[in-house]
Amino acid sequence: MEIKYLGHSSFLIKTNDARIVTDPYDSKMVGLKFPKVEADIVTVSHGHKDHNQTEQVEGTPKVFDWPGQFETKGVRVWGFRTYHDKKEGAERGENVMFKFECEGISVLHCGDLGAIPPDVFLDEIGDVDVLLVPVGNKYTISPDEAIELIKKVEPGIVVPMHYSFDGCAIEGLLPLSDFLKKMRVENSVPLDKLVVKKEGLEEEMKVVILKV
Repeated sequence: MEIKYLGHSSFLIKTNDARIVTDPYDSKMVGLKFPKVEADIVTVSHGHKDHNQTEQVEGTPKVFDWPGQFETKGVRVWGFRTYHDKKEGAERGENVMFKFECEGISVLHCGDLGAIPPDVFLDEIGDVDVLLVPVGNKYTISPDEAIELIKKVEPGIVVPMHYSFDGCAIEGLLPLSDFLKKMRVENSVPLDKLVVKKEGLEEEMKVVILKV
């Protein structure tokens, strides 16, 4: 499995038989040009323009934007209903976390998770090898909350997303450095892509930074 970061909360996940794009965004709203990309599956965590621009993705993908269990192109997909805020959706509505399972690897994309779900909910999600987690605080959980979630989920690999960057058009997001400092990650070298193999997963959790 190969994972590339497209910016904001969007990733391209390639398996042997499928291409998955998460949360395609409006370039003007984010301040980053959405790349040319083709997919078989597109997931949308919620209906805001920086996460739901499915028309930007080429091909004829199946779009999943609601909770449930699905299977296509050899990929099992679970959508879990969560909230975009700490008031059970009263401020910003609902959010769907999507879990992908393929080639013996499980990836959990948190979308714009606004509050840490209860432990019993996380138990339902099950084992997670790769956690794609927001760390920018505004509109999502904070760096401290992201760390708390990481401790609960216990993934093999953590990939941060949804943070400020040079030229970011979304005001108020915290920079990635805030999260890395709290995680005590030093001298991290951003990768062009993350290649994940089941047999290559280590017991000790690691944080991977991906280039846009």
